[in-house]
Parts: sequence; structure tokens; C-alpha cells
Amino acid sequence: MTAGGTSVGTPNSRDDAREPGTPPAGQAAAGYSRGTTSSETTRIEEEMPRQPKAYVAIWQGFFGSLMIFAGSIGAGWIANGSPMFRHPLVIALRTDGWGVTTSTILLTAGAMLLVRSWLRLGQRLKEWGPGSLRSVVIAVAAWAAPMVFAVPIYSRDVYAYTGQGRLVLEGQDPYTTGISSLSNWFSLGADPAWAEAKTPYGPYFLWIAKWVVGITGAQPDLSVLLFRLVALVGVLLCVVYVPRLAELHGIIPGRALWIAVANPLFLISFVASAHNDALMVGLAVAGMYFAATGRHITGILLVTASIGIKPITVLLLPFVGLMWAGPAASWARKFLFWGATAAISFGVLALSGIPYNLGFGWVWAILDPTPGYTGYSPSGFLGQQVEVIANLLGLPGSALATGLRTLMKWAGIGLVVLLMFRGDYSRLVRRAALAFAAVVMLSPIIQPWYILWFIPLLALTGIRNDWQIKSLYVAITFFVAFGAQDQISVLSFVELNVKVSSLAFVVAVGFTIYLMVLDIHTRKLLIRSTPAELFRRLERRLRFPAQ
Repeated sequence: MTAGGTSVGTPNSRDDAREPGTPPAGQAAAGYSRGTTSSETTRIEEEMPRQPKAYVAIWQGFFGSLMIFAGSIGAGWIANGSPMFRHPLVIALRTDGWGVTTSTILLTAGAMLLVRSWLRLGQRLKEWGPGSLRSVVIAVAAWAAPMVFAVPIYSRDVYAYTGQGRLVLEGQDPYTTGISSLSNWFSLGADPAWAEAKTPYGPYFLWIAKWVVGITGAQPDLSVLLFRLVALVGVLLCVVYVPRLAELHGIIPGRALWIAVANPLFLISFVASAHNDALMVGLAVAGMYFAATGRHITGILLVTASIGIKPITVLLLPFVGLMWAGPAASWARKFLFWGATAAISFGVLALSGIPYNLGFGWVWAILDPTPGYTGYSPSGFLGQQVEVIANLLGLPGSALATGLRTLMKWAGIGLVVLLMFRGDYSRLVRRAALAFAAVVMLSPIIQPWYILWFIPLLALTGIRNDWQIKSLYVAITFFVAFGAQDQISVLSFVELNVKVSSLAFVVAVGFTIYLMVLDIHTRKLLIRSTPAELFRRLERRLRFPAQ
């Protein structure tokens, strides 16, 4: 199976810029189309030197995760109705200045230590030989374990899930009604922004939310734990199917899993925060694997299940339809299989909307997006600059900024259509990943965990050791640092000498500077040589020009 061939799943990297240990283009096995590892790849891996022990990075990350757990007790989000507020230790950590300050430092430093551990794990496993996948799986398990029992951090959306489950349980429609219609809704712990907001989730997740509330009686702490277990199912699906899809593309499974699942943003967002996006991504990756290995109906149903959690993965259906149509499909056949894929998926979703009278409310969740923008999204940032410049020139800055954001959003949709119609059959999963990335990155609103929707698909189709992996390092570090100072819970009556958001910001930025400048290991990831090393190299060349 060679690049540009007829099988789904070929190396994405060029021979001269491929990731370490990846077989050159043309050496991936035809057996990938059946979900098996090629004998050629196996031979190459066996000839590689054994990996250095990764236990140092794994233990360091485990300690960082424990710090996150400890810090979450005093700085994480606890529902007003939680009995945790009656525990003496929790009272001390959340009402005394020393407790809040210590918790904030532990949470932020623990998150940044986890970033370093992830970077160092990648460095220690740089040859990605035999045993690397096992090391990454152990790291994922060790780093995730303390977060399973942490207080929610970086987001409190998980408490809104409880409210939406109550809505379904009480016979109300979450697609038309906000959680403020519930009695004593504020004690659930949800952000007030959810008070009047309609749910953006699919029918299957609303089923899950109803079942969770039915089991827990809407008790917030038990509900968080069950929603976290649901999210762990998605994490487990990624652990299983990211390496398998990576093998199909001639990409080393351990490295793909390290990028996609072991990264701290993934673990914090999908375990500690318990976002339902974890299950959405896990089902989507599993569906793409089954579709890529010829089990198209199973793939369609799994992607449909993902849509039923959060509808954004509807973007993947056209690419699954192309896999089903086959490599030599005519345009007529492609449209036929696109139609068949849509009919199966939407038909199943239509039937799924009958219980609890949910209907097709999830469609309106897509068509009626959240208004506004985030300043760190490309669309939001550029719009801000356009508005400032236009206002200085006496032009309608707000209207021009809104127009630019709208244009960029539709450009993302246009790129999805382009990727549907153009590209090699062998790169369908890569095309799907790029389509997903285009929609997210050109949207006016990007939450930190949104980039996790497409990173797994990019990782398993190949992220090179050049600007691509460096961009990932920057994005992950930025969002981990941003979340640490943006989402800290402090009771309104607590008096502090320093704002905890400022304290967390200083810790995060200080740790980032340490990683980039002072740490002799991690500073090499972005900057190959320090100024002193560059000076010594220049001095040596001036002394010995012949060399």
C-alpha cells in the first residue's frame, strides 16, 4: 500500500520529514486495510533499540496529578448543594486565605508539572520502539487516576448536565427550556449562563443525563462521579482505537497515543472536567476505525452515536460515506453512498428522538450557535484588531468585525466541502481531521477542549517533528495555563491580598518560562540552542573556519 494508493490509511508524512520510527512511504502494509500491523513495520520496530525507561516522567506526572487533585478541593467548582461544604478541611481550604492561596498554587503548579511530564515522556520515548505504547498507556492511567476523584476544574459544565437530566426526568424539553425552570436549580452548581440556555447536546447524552439523575437523585457529587465514568468510556475508546487507526496510516501507535490522549489538556478536560466531549470523540474515533477497515455500517452507527452525544461530529459522515463508496467510485456512486450514509444516520437519530419527546431538537443546537466570540480564537482576535483600526479610521468597526468573523466561519464550512470533493481516497481520515480543524479554528468561539475534537485524528494520521509538533506544544501549554487562571472558584466573602487569578497567572507564566528557557531538557523542544550555545558555536567557527 503506497501513498496515493487505493487503501484507506497510508503514511501522511514525507520520507524526508516523517516522525521517528515511521516506515517510509510505500512500506506501510496492505494488511492495514484489515486492521493488522504489517510485517514490514514489525520488522522495523524490532530492529529499533529498546526504549529508555519512562518511569521518571510517569511518576512526575502522577505527582502533578495528585497536586491537581489536592488543589481542586480548595479551588475547584463545588455545587452549592454539596455536603462537601460541611467538611472541616473543605471549609478551611475554601474560607481561609492560606487555604485558597495554597490550593490555587497546587492546582496551577500541578497542571504545569503535568505539561512538563508529558513533554519529557515524549523525549524519553523519542525512538518510539517496542514497549513505547505500553509506557504511554501506563502514563495515561497513572495521570488520570487522581483526577477521577478531583473536584471539577477548568469548567463546571458537568453540573449543567445534572440540570438537563432533571429536565428530561421531569418531562421538560431541554431543547426549548433552560435549567432555571427547575426548582432550586442554583444549588446544582451550574454556571448561571446555563439558566436560560438551550442544551447543545444530542438525544443520547440526554438519555445518559436522565439515567444519571435517576440513579443519584440529582445529588451533585455523585452525579459528577457518574458523568466522569461516562467520560472515561470515551477516554478508553481513544486508548483502544487511536493506536489501531495509527497503524492503518503507518504511524507509530505509541506516539499517536502520546499526542492524542496523554497530553494534559485531554486528561484535564475529559477526566477532571468530565466533559461529554470525551465520549463524543471516543465514539467518533472508533467509528472512523471501523469504517476505514471495511465495516462501514458499524462505522456509521458509531459516528451516529457520537452525533447523539454532541452533534458537531456530523462533519465526519461525508468522509465515512466516501469510505463506503470505495476508492474507484464515480461521482454518481459517491452521491448515492452519501445519501445512504445520511439516511441511516439521520433515520436512527429520528427514532432516537421519540423517547422523551426529544425530536430533532439537536438540529437547532447546530443551527443556533452560541453568540459572541473568544478573544484567543483566530476569528475573535482578528475581529478585535479590525474593530480597533476601523474605529480609528471612523469606520463602523463593530459591523466590520462581525462581518469578518462571519466570513471566516463560512470559510471553514467551505473548506469542509472542498475536502469532501477533493483529495486522495487513501487520505480520507486525514481529510476528515482537517475538515474538523477548519470548522473549529475558524469559528468565533473556541473553548480550550474544542481543539481536542480534531487532535486525535491529526495525531493518528501523522504530526511531524517540525512546526507541526511545536504548534501543538504551544497550544496545549497555552490552554492548560489559561484554564488554570480562568476557572478558579472563590467564595465571594473570602478576603485575599492577591487575586487568585493573578496568582495562578504568575505561577503558570513562571513555569512556562522555566520550560522554555531554564529547563535543560524541555527548552530544546522549541529552541534548539540557547543564546550562550549559539555564541560558543559562532566563536568556534571564527576560530576554526576550516571546520
